Amino acid sequence: MSHTTGIRQAQKLKTRQALLDAALELLEHQSLSSLGLREVTRAVGVTPTAFYRHFDGTAALGVALVEETLGSLHGMIGAILADTGDSEERLDRSVDLITRHVTEQPAHFRFIAREQHGGVGQVRAAIAAQLRGFALEVAQVLGAEPESAGWNREDLLMLGGLYVDHMVLTASALLEAGPEGEQEVVRVARRRLRLVTLGRAHWLDRP
Repeated sequence: MSHTTGIRQAQKLKTRQALLDAALELLEHQSLSSLGLREVTRAVGVTPTAFYRHFDGTAALGVALVEETLGSLHGMIGAILADTGDSEERLDRSVDLITRHVTEQPAHFRFIAREQHGGVGQVRAAIAAQLRGFALEVAQVLGAEPESAGWNREDLLMLGGLYVDHMVLTASALLEAGPEGEQEVVRVARRRLRLVTLGRAHWLDRP
């Protein structure tokens, strides 16, 4: 790659990120379905033609925001669950991870919370796919543990889904509560995870 090509590629990536950042800021006050392409390009100072060099439209931009928000979490929760040691500490670390990400990226998670059931089908599908991916990763980690001996695939995926649903609910609760209510949200989140863990221990006891 020539020096000139490298500079152009760096500039292209910079412009793409600027479009994502501008869109995220604008989405603090509106839904993606109401966001205008020209609003985004005006905020960045580029033409609509330049926008289309990066995204097919606002739906594609929304999908990229989903990937930017949730992509970084892939593997992290699974790694924490796979970590050996005290189960209480492991659960606490899972909650701490979600709390840290929501605190550091509140606008990203507000976007996810709003668009998960929003009016843009491509974005809803992208969020659902990411969450299914999380559930599968968690199920694979938990399925390798001795506590899961005798569990079938369907039940393991259900258990993974419970952990992921808990993650989503906790993130939404943290956004609603704000800094002053964070401690209570974290306390309740930890209790709920412990309840799931207790239920897991006795799932195969059912008739």
